[in-house]
Amino acid sequence: MKYFISILAIAVGTILILKTEWFVENFGSSSWAEEKMGTSGGTRLMYKLIGLAIIFISFLGLTGSLGGILVAIFGRLFGAR
Repeated sequence: MKYFISILAIAVGTILILKTEWFVENFGSSSWAEEKMGTSGGTRLMYKLIGLAIIFISFLGLTGSLGGILVAIFGRLFGAR
């Protein structure tokens, strides 16, 4: 099941990167992204970065590295050592 979900997430991230213009046309631009990431194309950059993050996180989950990274980052909050 984890393989199916990871491959699906990779496909979604790839579509988000390749079809950025479609997402901007249908969901609109983000004023925050335009302000923080540049005046023209900030929303497109945000969509591409979100797609890249989805792909990266799904590869980590597919290889089994995601759990170790999450424990290393957030372990102290929940008492893990």
